[in-house]
Amino acid sequence: MTSETKTILVTGGTGTLGRLVTERLRAGGHQVRVLSRHSQPYAVDLREGGPALDAALDGVDTVVHCASTPRGGDEQAARHLVAAAGRAGVGHLVYISIVGVDRVPFPYYRTKLAVEKIIEQSGQPGLGWTILRTTQFHDLVHQVLAAFAKSPVMPYFSGISDQPIEVAEVAARLAELATGAPAGRVPDMGGPEVRTFADLARAYLAASGRRRRLLPVRLPGKTYRAFAAGGHLTPERAVGKRTFEDFLAARRKA
Repeated sequence: MTSETKTILVTGGTGTLGRLVTERLRAGGHQVRVLSRHSQPYAVDLREGGPALDAALDGVDTVVHCASTPRGGDEQAARHLVAAAGRAGVGHLVYISIVGVDRVPFPYYRTKLAVEKIIEQSGQPGLGWTILRTTQFHDLVHQVLAAFAKSPVMPYFSGISDQPIEVAEVAARLAELATGAPAGRVPDMGGPEVRTFADLARAYLAASGRRRRLLPVRLPGKTYRAFAAGGHLTPERAVGKRTFEDFLAARRKA
């Protein structure tokens, strides 16, 4: 991190990633504002924008945009954020995206790609940008496997691998990018290992002490084929350190 103290706004700053980014930036001595729909004093729904968003951005040097939802509205939120950042004279917007948004036709991925383009093509004078794409967090993979394990027979995605990454490592990278100069699209960040879903399911069952028969499931369509082809993976950028087993072990101790 740089020695210069910045005023940084983190959207989605109470979420899984945003909370850790906020902690990291504050530990580095920066002034951090947390923006979410219910977090005072910067309680803002980005999908609506308005004067509250302008007030939250007043005097801000950098925005780290972590707020996102698969339920829709991300593109509208990005347009409001970019426009308000331009009005406030913000110099740097950092956005967290997902590896494969340009290769996998999953609706949420398409939305993330659209947000990337909104940021890249904002046309706001003085607003530089940085975009980081990462693979899926350990937390999400764990959530999916936990849901599947509720059945006596545990389904898994046949023919699909994943490359989960530790969210704290992503938070550290985002904090580093937020305190630097705008860098455009930076190299992707992937977890340390590419693992089949069957392998991840077995690791989850071993860690949770459950016994389940595994049932391979294959779905039709272009999206499933793109995942099976590895469009969401970045094995050449396996820069993460913490494995899925490390993550599971830490959860057991917590």
